[in-house]
Amino acid sequence: MSIGLWFLEQEARALVTRLARVKPFALQESMVAAAGISPTAQTAIERHLAKGRWELRESARQFLEWLREWDARGGTPAEAQRRFMLLRLRFNAVLSQFDIFADVLTQRSEHETGVWLAGLDAVAADALALPAYYDTPPVICYLDRGAGAAIRRARTRLPGGGENPVAIIRVPRERMVGAGIASSLVHEVGHQAAALLGLVDSLREVLKREWQRVGGGHDSPWRYWERCISEVVGDFWSVARVGLASTLGLIGVVSLPRAFVFRINLDDPHPFPWIRVKLSCAIGHALYPHPQWGRTARLWEGFYPKEGLDSARRGVLARLEASIGDFVRLLVNHRPKALKGRSLIEAMEVEKREPARLANYFERWRASPREMYRAPPSLVFAVIGQARASGKMTPEAESRVLARLLTHWALRTTLDTSAICASLPKARASAPAT
Repeated sequence: MSIGLWFLEQEARALVTRLARVKPFALQESMVAAAGISPTAQTAIERHLAKGRWELRESARQFLEWLREWDARGGTPAEAQRRFMLLRLRFNAVLSQFDIFADVLTQRSEHETGVWLAGLDAVAADALALPAYYDTPPVICYLDRGAGAAIRRARTRLPGGGENPVAIIRVPRERMVGAGIASSLVHEVGHQAAALLGLVDSLREVLKREWQRVGGGHDSPWRYWERCISEVVGDFWSVARVGLASTLGLIGVVSLPRAFVFRINLDDPHPFPWIRVKLSCAIGHALYPHPQWGRTARLWEGFYPKEGLDSARRGVLARLEASIGDFVRLLVNHRPKALKGRSLIEAMEVEKREPARLANYFERWRASPREMYRAPPSLVFAVIGQARASGKMTPEAESRVLARLLTHWALRTTLDTSAICASLPKARASAPAT
C-alpha cells in the first residue's frame, strides 16, 4: 500500500476509535433525578444520536473496504483523499449534533438550576399542549446569556442532516426566576405550535389576499403584518397562555434605548419594539377585554412618547396603529384547516385566562396553596403575572413561589414517570396470554 493510502487508512481507523468514545448521555451526565429530561425526550435523543453513530461506523467500514480494493487496482491517493474528506465531514456533523444536546443537558447538573429547568420543561409542555389537534413533541429547556429566547423546533433539519427529535428552547438566564420568563418561553413554544398547525403559511395567504384587496403598495400595513406574522403568532400564543404576564415580560425584553425602540426595519421578521408592545396589548384586549390592556399600552407610550419623531416614522406608526384592530380580529378569528373548523380564539379556550378569573384563582390559592400546585403550570404563571401586575404580589414573593413551583413540577414529573414505569411490569403480568 502506498504511503498516501496507508495514511488515510490510519486516519479512518483513528476516526472510528474516537467515535467509540462518544457515549450515550445516560452513561455520562450526572444530575439528580428531578433535573432529568423526560424519558420520551431522552429516548428520542439517544436513538437519533445512536443511529448517526451507527451510520458513520458503517460508512467508515465501507471506506476501509473500498480503500483496500482501490489499492489493489493501483488507484491514486487523490480520489481516496476526496472520499475520506466526505467521511470526516460526516463525523464532524455527528459531533455537532451531539454537542447541541450536550450543551442543553450539562446544565441539568447545576445545583437548583437543573431542577428549575426540568420545571420549565413542564411549563413548556403544558403551554404547547393542544391534544385535539396534534401530538406534542418532547420539549427541553436550557439557559443562556442575553435578553431574548430562541427555539430549535422539533422535526426540523439538524446541522449535517437528520430531523431534530425534540424541541430545544433557549431561555434567558437573567429572567430566572420570575413570571417574565413565561413570556419568553411561551413565545418560543408558539413557534413550535405554529409549525404543527401550519399557522404561518395559512395566515400569510389570508394577509396577502387582504393586501391585494385594499390595493396596498410596498408600504401597506398588511404587507408589514404579512412579513412579521411568524413572530406575531409567537406573541399571540404567549398572550393566550399566560395573559398579561406575556405583555409585561415583552416590555422587559424590548425596553431598549429610544433609538432601537423606534428603529423601523420593514424587512425584519420581528415587529419593531414600539409597535410590537402595542400589538401585544391589542391581542390581549381581543382575547380578554379588560381596561388593563389600555393602561398597559398607555404605560408603554409614556416610556416612549412619539413626540420628536420625524414625519416619515410618524406616518408609518399612524398607518400601523390604524390597522391593528382589523389585523388582530383577523388573527384571533383565523380558522386553519388543522383546527377542524374552529378559530384560534376558540381552540385556545382563553376564557380560563380572563383577568377576573385569574384574580379569583389567586385569592383561592392564597387561602389554599395546595390548589396552586395542582393547577396547570401555564395557568399558574398567568395567575402570578396578573397578581404582580395588580400589586398583590411582590417581586420577592413571586421569585420564591415560582422557584418552589418549578421544583415541584420537576419532582412531580419525575415521580409520575416512575409510577408509570413501575406499573408496566404489573400490567404485562396481568395481561391475558395470547
